[in-house]
Amino acid sequence: MSSNDTRQVLGIIGGSGVYDIDGLAGKRWEKVSSPFGEPSDELLCGELDGQPMVFLPRHGRGHRIPPSEINFRANIDALKRLGVTDVISVSAVGSLREHLHPGMFVIVDQFIDRTFARSKSFFGTGVVAHVSMAHPVCSRLGDHLEAAMREAAIDLARGGTYLVMEGPQFSSLAESELYRTWNCDVIGMTNMPEAKLAREAEMCYATVAMVTDYDCWHPNHDDVTVQAIIKVLLANAEKARSLVKKVAPRLKHDAAAAGCSCRRALEHALITAPGARDAQRVRWLDAVAGRVLNTK
Repeated sequence: MSSNDTRQVLGIIGGSGVYDIDGLAGKRWEKVSSPFGEPSDELLCGELDGQPMVFLPRHGRGHRIPPSEINFRANIDALKRLGVTDVISVSAVGSLREHLHPGMFVIVDQFIDRTFARSKSFFGTGVVAHVSMAHPVCSRLGDHLEAAMREAAIDLARGGTYLVMEGPQFSSLAESELYRTWNCDVIGMTNMPEAKLAREAEMCYATVAMVTDYDCWHPNHDDVTVQAIIKVLLANAEKARSLVKKVAPRLKHDAAAAGCSCRRALEHALITAPGARDAQRVRWLDAVAGRVLNTK
């Protein structure tokens, strides 16, 4: 696969339980070099019923990398270099709402970014760009996820706001209650700046937020612990694999994908005049923004 491939290529970002899928043909781990540094791990490439797929362990195999130290730019850049067009982020979250119970999957449609220690853009001095994040996920991809979850009989909620905290510590009770007053629905540590970078890379992006706990606000549940989260994560792994198997053929036969607006996110985003652009940064952006930098 290459960035010039016109086929749909599905990228999955998540843990090892997600990419251990029966029927994945031609499996191979590929090391991808990025000008933005090292991705979290090698990327697992293969095909599922003829649908090209790329899996990226967000924290590295064995969960070696904490949220604040993930090289999100290198991860998204590496996926783009392997030709990925659609990204499904499978992420563990805590629930901030009574009705979103552990074991549910939430198809998120909004984010509040409270991270502060992460590189959040491919662009910078020498090449400036501003993309819209008003609607940060791809509704077309969300439709496919909803249909696949219903087919797989997965308990789901369509829509919700994901508060992305820095971590690695969990919330205080005061913080958890504050986020509830902001009308946030789930809380986690990994989807920002991942979603912003996917938008800059003109990739369709959607989040499957797998609820593992009630954070610490719920009076009838124990405070969140790693042991409790892992227990639910293991229970969710089979559902996540089933979801990926159901959604892959839907993307393969999606004739509307090529016209998705996500794939033109940079159309009017570049601000820096061609003659003022930094040559080194332009080279770094060859995969992410080559479509627009080569024509302006």
